[in-house]
Amino acid sequence: MSKSKTKTINVDYLARVEGEGSLYLKIKDNKVQDIKFKIFEPPRFFEAFLRDRHYYEAPDITARICGICPIAYQMGAVHAMEDILEISIPKQIRELRRLIYCGEWIESHVLHAYMLHAPDFLGYQDAIELAKDHPDIVTEGLELKKIGNELVTLLGGREIHPINVKVGGFYKLPSKEEFAPLYERLKWAKKAAYSMIKVMSSLDIPEFEQDYEFVALRHEDEYPFNEGRLVSNKGLDIDIADFGKHFQEEHVKHSTSLHCRLKERGAYHVGPLARYSLNFDKLSSEVQKAAKDAGLQEECYNPFKSIVIRAVETLHAVNEAIRIIENYKEPKKPYIEAAIKAGIGHGCTEAPRGICHHTYSIDGDGLITNAVIVPPTSQNQKSIEGDLEALVPSIIDLPDDQLSWRCEQAIRNYDPCISCSCHFLKLKVDRE
Repeated sequence: MSKSKTKTINVDYLARVEGEGSLYLKIKDNKVQDIKFKIFEPPRFFEAFLRDRHYYEAPDITARICGICPIAYQMGAVHAMEDILEISIPKQIRELRRLIYCGEWIESHVLHAYMLHAPDFLGYQDAIELAKDHPDIVTEGLELKKIGNELVTLLGGREIHPINVKVGGFYKLPSKEEFAPLYERLKWAKKAAYSMIKVMSSLDIPEFEQDYEFVALRHEDEYPFNEGRLVSNKGLDIDIADFGKHFQEEHVKHSTSLHCRLKERGAYHVGPLARYSLNFDKLSSEVQKAAKDAGLQEECYNPFKSIVIRAVETLHAVNEAIRIIENYKEPKKPYIEAAIKAGIGHGCTEAPRGICHHTYSIDGDGLITNAVIVPPTSQNQKSIEGDLEALVPSIIDLPDDQLSWRCEQAIRNYDPCISCSCHFLKLKVDRE
């Protein structure tokens, strides 16, 4: 590339991501002059919707934020409310919360890996084209995803925007007998999860690493879903109640989604890479071996390998679901009641895409006076732009269509929660 050469890329609509977004890149002299990962989906005002609603409505309202990961939002809400009301959850209720989270991880990870991201690595425009040449792979993925949905349906009342989760527990609990058919299906799912790891680890993954600050929950006894302290690989170790002391959301002109940054250091990375790298020792020996057999180390700084880590986490979720069902004993009551009290509460859970932090205030009548929800994608936007800034100079000489493809692939590493489109981009390239 000559020193005077300038290239401008406008990707008007990103596809195979959830929601509406675009990409703008300007490159001059083999350096990125400007980069904007634009989210232009209209604001949805969920935090405003929550104000003046009763605290017990929060799980049902927040479940509508995302059709793919509603459990993450529900659990963040119930944990925050239980923090205010000082509700202590019995072991079996807590286990069932992990179980419904297993369902969400399975269906979300499988959808992303097989349908949205694998086509990038294999040279297909979409999963429909992929299915024509590899029907067995896609069929297995769809069946594995279905089992995740069935878990959410059994515990949540329905697979999309579940309605059975409540502050203090669940409205209704399944019997041991109702779990039996799903338990048998999970035995097959374990084999399918191993197959998923094999498929994803065999992909042609680019060599690319970044010096991320990983942030994730860490629990003293388990690979995190619902609870733990917020930690990083660069010294952060805080209670979730201190999130606002260390993290700052801010407006940027090119996005309707807020950007979140660490006040001390700026960009940080949440999601499978962060969870895995900060909690590898909490995985079972079986899952650790599967990860290493797939070529992973105990830490991973290559975002393109997130597709492999999602497969590893799928195996973990299947194993965890099997364990919980095997040991399930139906509680005497499906939920714990508590007296209303005013206060401020915090909840933080590990959505498939990374930490989802909630803060709520309620008054003495149980009405929500304020709500702040920080989703994973707003936390990853700065890292996405950082990846592109580092990646583009090394691939700048690719033809325009291939350059665009690789940029989109890099964005999809994060499975950004912005709804899936069917067709890909309009690309504009200006060359000088």
